[in-house]
Amino acid sequence: MGHDAFARHGLGSSALMIIGALHIRPAQTAGELVGTASVSRATAYRTLRHLADHGLVHHSGETWTLAPHALEGFGNDSLNTDTGHATQLARGWDEVARRHGTVGLAARRKALHALERVAYREALDQRAEHRSPAEVIVRDGRQVLVPAPRPDEIPSAWHVPGGRVRDPATGRTAPDWRVATDGRLILATPADQRSYDELAAAHAEALSEWESTA
Repeated sequence: MGHDAFARHGLGSSALMIIGALHIRPAQTAGELVGTASVSRATAYRTLRHLADHGLVHHSGETWTLAPHALEGFGNDSLNTDTGHATQLARGWDEVARRHGTVGLAARRKALHALERVAYREALDQRAEHRSPAEVIVRDGRQVLVPAPRPDEIPSAWHVPGGRVRDPATGRTAPDWRVATDGRLILATPADQRSYDELAAAHAEALSEWESTA
């Protein structure tokens, strides 16, 4: 699959699947290749004709078989019954890649992926530099890594039953703060407690002000 001959604008991955299926079980119909090569019927017919153009497969009746040296990329047109169809016999996978203009695609793709991996690692390193150091505790003789808390996480001592939050400075319950179900700190102002009618009225008022300004 890594060879340039099977790149997208070359023979394609479907050709490799059909070649593999015919290598394992010769003399299959296009309908049988739909299952054994895991391709659609239209793809099977199109790819078989494409392979036949290179002399890599030949057919007798409704069955298709690989050419004697198809696995090495060499075509043979002498076995095809459809002699009226013009073919350009393949002379190795490298030559097939050159014919389709896909030479070097695999190397360029590999180099691109290597650059992407380097950039990804650099991004992770930069993110780690801004991350607070984790705490290490010892439990049952083992070291356990405790990640640093996020800015929106609060200590359990601040929790008040009912999802309320205790102000650490005064020790009183903070009226506008709540603890979400995932333990995050959220701000719930009186504006968030309005009914549907109140929200609809506020929307109509804001829309009226916008239209009058426009």
